[in-house]
Amino acid sequence: MNAVTLISDGIFLENGNKIVTKEFVVNHSRSQEFDETKAAKETMAYRIMMAHQTSEGDESLRIKFDALTSHDITYVGIIQTAIASGLDRFPIPYILTNCHNSLAAVGGTINEDDHVFGLSAVKRFGGIYVPPHLAVIHQYMRETMAGCGKMILGSDSHTRYGALGTMAIGEGGPELVKQLLGRTYDIQRPKVVAIYLTGKPRHGIGPQDVALAIEKAVFKNGFVKNKIMEFVGPGIHNLSMDFRNGIDVMTTETTCLTTIWCTDDTTKEFLTIHGRGSDYKLLQPGNIAYYDGLVKVELDKVESMIAMPFHPSNVYTIKELNEGGQDLLRQIEKNAVDQLDNKELRLMLPEKYHENKLHVDQGIIVGCSGGLYENIMAAANIVKGKGVGQERFAFSVYPSSQPIYLELMRNGALGDLMEAGAIIRSAFCGPCFGAGDTPNNGGLSARHATRNFPNREGSKPGQGQISSVALMDARSIAATAINKGALTAATEVDYDDNIASYHFNDKPYVNKVYQGYGDANTAEELVYGPSIKAWPKIEALTDNILLKVAAYIDDPVTTTDELIPSGETSSYRSNPYALSEFALSRKVPEYVGRAKTVRDWEKSRQDGVINLELQNAYQMINDALNLGKSLDDLSKSTLVASMIYANKPGDGSAREQAASCQRVLGGGANIALEYATKRYRSNVINWGMLPFVTSETDSRKLAVGDYVFVPNVRAILLSDSDDFKAYVINNGKKEEITLHLGYLSNEEKSIIAKGCLINYYADSKSNNDKD
Repeated sequence: MNAVTLISDGIFLENGNKIVTKEFVVNHSRSQEFDETKAAKETMAYRIMMAHQTSEGDESLRIKFDALTSHDITYVGIIQTAIASGLDRFPIPYILTNCHNSLAAVGGTINEDDHVFGLSAVKRFGGIYVPPHLAVIHQYMRETMAGCGKMILGSDSHTRYGALGTMAIGEGGPELVKQLLGRTYDIQRPKVVAIYLTGKPRHGIGPQDVALAIEKAVFKNGFVKNKIMEFVGPGIHNLSMDFRNGIDVMTTETTCLTTIWCTDDTTKEFLTIHGRGSDYKLLQPGNIAYYDGLVKVELDKVESMIAMPFHPSNVYTIKELNEGGQDLLRQIEKNAVDQLDNKELRLMLPEKYHENKLHVDQGIIVGCSGGLYENIMAAANIVKGKGVGQERFAFSVYPSSQPIYLELMRNGALGDLMEAGAIIRSAFCGPCFGAGDTPNNGGLSARHATRNFPNREGSKPGQGQISSVALMDARSIAATAINKGALTAATEVDYDDNIASYHFNDKPYVNKVYQGYGDANTAEELVYGPSIKAWPKIEALTDNILLKVAAYIDDPVTTTDELIPSGETSSYRSNPYALSEFALSRKVPEYVGRAKTVRDWEKSRQDGVINLELQNAYQMINDALNLGKSLDDLSKSTLVASMIYANKPGDGSAREQAASCQRVLGGGANIALEYATKRYRSNVINWGMLPFVTSETDSRKLAVGDYVFVPNVRAILLSDSDDFKAYVINNGKKEEITLHLGYLSNEEKSIIAKGCLINYYADSKSNNDKD
């Protein structure tokens, strides 16, 4: 039963529910009525983008957002960068939450030092501060900030509030810095794909099941990559608000740019319950709207799903997984281990199959996707009066906010869960990124969370430790829990589908959240802990650049978790020097040492000293290309930097540190076949590195230790050309390759030329001061 169908050709949507194909338009001579250019302006996405457009036209967008949000892994670096660039106040609401390093459990005082810095910053610049354990970032934004027609930018990849009528985008920190300085989010108008929902989910089906069904259909083929997913169709009205939010937040895993949904009375009721009924507005497409493709989701055909290691798109139905037995599990394990550098490690998946079912060691319901009120209520209904057993299987539940926790406590659901043997924890994102509930070696955790990348469960394959995560809906996790860890679809369990009405109690926020927007106090001193460090000085791009390949990654996709691991490394996000030591540590352990060597060469070049290694490199370039330049002239005009090659880097998190760590270590460029996400490419640009792409043929000419010389790189960057002739050189041999950057705005070109966003703003401020 295939629940998801893709239509790759452009389609029209008439009156919000009738699908009209281009073929139909042509065959019935209705092209005047169904005008593609005109109808493209009738999507909800187009209208909201244009309402936030600050420039002329509708192709090159210059967006200003209504609010910003960050958590405690990202906000220190963002504010530090903004301060270095001239920040004096927060011009729009900026919400700082503390849901990632909430436990303050690793690295001594450094996590709590960040929290203290965050509070001092919102007092000084006029922001909003949500203390640890009070709410996870996206639930707080849903409850207090999202509204119909708004746009919100967050420094977390799962910034998604489309179900509430808000186009929300997750980006790296420098994009938030631009907004804090009154600048714009610059992007070419993205394409829009309709997500057409029909039918009604069956008993036992939850939002994660629907999300995984969509993910399976669209990720590998890039169907919605960097596009906007616009949710339409009659099926929307059959979904509760929590159900919509649960699907919406998982769209990040499709690599789409953002989402927007039709709104209705269900949306209005949610906003009204949360005291913000005035933020409701009816959103729906125009009478005839044009989309660049369509994903049809028949909700009544969706089954209980499971995403196996190591990606949310590695999706099966629970039924086919159990029926596939050890043979299927062996193949899944082989495919997963192929992504690891240590091929001797075992996930022990076939060994977990007995009595005709896969058995898991944990069940966890957590975070912005799992910890929603209705998910936990459904789980409580399933386990009520039953038990999870006294063996190894463990069951943990994390309500995503204190108001949700309060309501579950008031209506008795927490009691039902606890009596069954569940452990109730506070609002915390840890299990989503490898900082909580790490299973045993060889353990398998079933989680209603956002990701199951390698190490997202907290294991350390580099040290011979390996565990893994399967993504499931809270309902099937609860069904599995009452069967003592035997994988069970919620559709197989008889339980009460009725969910008690939700009552929002804002007292935890009223009594604890610091509400300082619009009340900046320049006399407030920023509180710096000893591990909060400023960014290093970064040089501008020279006429030429000499790159040395420090890592060559031939995997189909490279995640940001592999570029800079999550988990305990998150504690060092406020110290760029300490954090950079972890760069590629789980993928290419030799990378840091190689990059530091090249960084030392560049440092000596800046000091006017050409050390022996650099002399040899320059001489090799001179000889291979017959440049006829003196080493002194070549040194003055040629910056030297390390670089990473990867086929498709940047899938996953928005964390800017995946790029900034490369820069701190002396990185000057990446070369790829393509970039997995716009947000990672933007991070590379904002940190002043060249996001080169090349052909598969030319990529094979590269190897670790090679030099890549790009002459006239600065002039070509600032011109209208996008053809960079480069030379791969090693042992005196040279091969010519062609590199491209793709579309760059004039500002992005200037950022790279200046060396980084900080330099760009510092130079702009200096010029303004002179004026």
